[in-house]
Amino acid sequence: MCVAVAVVAGLVVVGVRAVGRGDVPGAAAQDRVGPVLLVPGYGGSRESLSELAGRIRRAGRTAEVLTLPGDGTGDLLAQVRVLDQAAADAVAAGAPSVDVIGYSAGGVVAWLWVAGGDGARLARRVVTLGAPLHGTRVAAAGGVLVPGACSVACQQLSPGSALLTDLDGRPVTVPWLSIWTENDQTVIPPDSARLRDAVNVPVQQVCPDAVVAHARLPVDPLVTGLVLRALGTGPLVGPAAGECGRLRAEGA
Repeated sequence: MCVAVAVVAGLVVVGVRAVGRGDVPGAAAQDRVGPVLLVPGYGGSRESLSELAGRIRRAGRTAEVLTLPGDGTGDLLAQVRVLDQAAADAVAAGAPSVDVIGYSAGGVVAWLWVAGGDGARLARRVVTLGAPLHGTRVAAAGGVLVPGACSVACQQLSPGSALLTDLDGRPVTVPWLSIWTENDQTVIPPDSARLRDAVNVPVQQVCPDAVVAHARLPVDPLVTGLVLRALGTGPLVGPAAGECGRLRAEGA
């Protein structure tokens, strides 16, 4: 399989503070929840998020894994339009807002939607898992080692791409949790997932013994526990010290 196909990007970072939207006109109400939209990573595999979606449904929420256009390797802006339509449809059907989970490159799609689309108005909260928000060297290597094999999305996920350069430094205007793993071999460096103004949590900050590969982020009990908490109605904050076992139990 070509190097480009390995670009399954993810989310990020370190921080323990609350993020609110009280100062943003038209902000979604934090005490009223709507459906959860899950955005797959590079390649568009819905199966990668099916287990997490099922766990969210068992917690009493509506969850939908989006189907990305083509095979999920094309223009990320086309994927943004799919997310935007799904969110608009949910609100038109009566939902107060949506929560969005973006896995890997799906996290970049979520950021593009919030930064330049209707996401700032329609999203209540965003959670990203191992998202290459500042690019991944794997994408850059794919373009160099296998000329012509690096798809549009692969090129956009290369560090320094025009798309990511435009996003860099834009403020986060919705409560946002970015989770990543220091064991990531797909998003390089792993802290490419760090996002200013978000709650940034590497899993090893919570459980120092955690060994979680990029592909395991959507199914790891610790990550699931963090996600379920973030989807609540309380303030979006990072985990407290000593919560490793509790979060793993909550996500099981």
